[in-house]
Amino acid sequence: MSKDYKSSVFKDLLDKLQQESWQLELLISGFAIFGLFSATGHIELNHDIAKNENRLAETFLWFAAKVSCYILVSNLLIHVILRGLWIGALGLRYVSGDIDYNQLKYSPKFTNFLQKKIGSFDKYIATLENYCSVLFAVSFLFIFYFLACLFSLLAILAAVFIFLDTDLNGVSEKVSAFIGIALILFILLGSFLTFIDFISQGFLKKKKWLSKVYFPIYKVFSFITLSFLYRPLVYNFLDNKFGKRLSFILIPVYIAVIFLSTFNYKKSNYLKKNLPSSEVYANSNNYDDLITKENDFIRVATIPSKVITDSYLNIFIIYKESIEDRIFNHNKGLKPEYDQRGLKSTVVFWNDFSSKNSKKRDSLKKAYYKTLNSIYNVYIDNKKYQSEFIATTNKFKRLGFETFIDIDSLPNGKHLVEITRKRIRKKDTTNLILAKIPFWLYKK
Repeated sequence: MSKDYKSSVFKDLLDKLQQESWQLELLISGFAIFGLFSATGHIELNHDIAKNENRLAETFLWFAAKVSCYILVSNLLIHVILRGLWIGALGLRYVSGDIDYNQLKYSPKFTNFLQKKIGSFDKYIATLENYCSVLFAVSFLFIFYFLACLFSLLAILAAVFIFLDTDLNGVSEKVSAFIGIALILFILLGSFLTFIDFISQGFLKKKKWLSKVYFPIYKVFSFITLSFLYRPLVYNFLDNKFGKRLSFILIPVYIAVIFLSTFNYKKSNYLKKNLPSSEVYANSNNYDDLITKENDFIRVATIPSKVITDSYLNIFIIYKESIEDRIFNHNKGLKPEYDQRGLKSTVVFWNDFSSKNSKKRDSLKKAYYKTLNSIYNVYIDNKKYQSEFIATTNKFKRLGFETFIDIDSLPNGKHLVEITRKRIRKKDTTNLILAKIPFWLYKK
């Protein structure tokens, strides 16, 4: 079929499909909207989990999926509405035909104005048809535009991580920094020129001397932005006045929608929702009995309830990869040669189960928990309490560490638990307060 695209038979087939494509558009739009609405909740939940646990790579992936769903759903909803209006206009035309301005018996001033602005009813139907057909393609095109921006940002972050934030074997720090900075500047310059070319709809490609300079950058960024996948759509969209006009309309509309979404109503100058818990604010995400939904995320730690009636206090700290990084900073011997965190295959090798490795792993685990408990401390009303954290999961199967504190000697009333960790900065060790959680003790 791909070799016969110039044949008259294939072109006749395409013309026939164009005439009947609206049925496929409505069918695909309906199924896509239903599927996207079903998947959006799952995608948002996984994005929030990855963001809360500081998993950068997963956060970017789920964020890209979430925004792509929003773009596709909004465009497809507009498409369905316009296509429904188009079908309604066709039905009205079947009954009433074209607009008869003489039958309206308006004054010549209004008749001339309406004929000039509205014209024939067939023109209105044709305009709706154009918008419906183009909008369906634009839905996917705008997703590619968003991914192009995201991948450009990822390229910068990758350059920072590889050359500025990681020690490269056999490469001096100055050489690595020079390569990293040069690469970041190139990506920034290329991103700016690509954006200017996109906004100006190909201005850099039209001037001979500019096009020679821009061409190698265009080749590199066609790979970074994956534009080689959707380039035919772009140029077919921009080679006519209608496509250019629509692109000028849609981009400001999207910017306006994003800007309007930033507005929210503030009720107080001093009070806000979702502040971290403190002496004067109790965030519900710090209390286990108030966390009822899977997307109620723990920022740092939780206790069972605002009101404690037992003689002990259970404290749960959510696990994040940064915790293990801090343990490695305090105990260099725990850092493995091969870091097993991240996306890995479940296939393992037999030597991982050897008795020698098992004994070594058991001894390192003891050192791991000893280091953890030397870093994290618990204070109640500014008094340090003995704590011993062990690994566990909460009711939503989230990994973390828990300990039990004896509070039998505390009097009834309000108290404040503080969780701190040791921080090493410039060879100085300080205690950083991670969380403050108020609670009320009323013994049984």
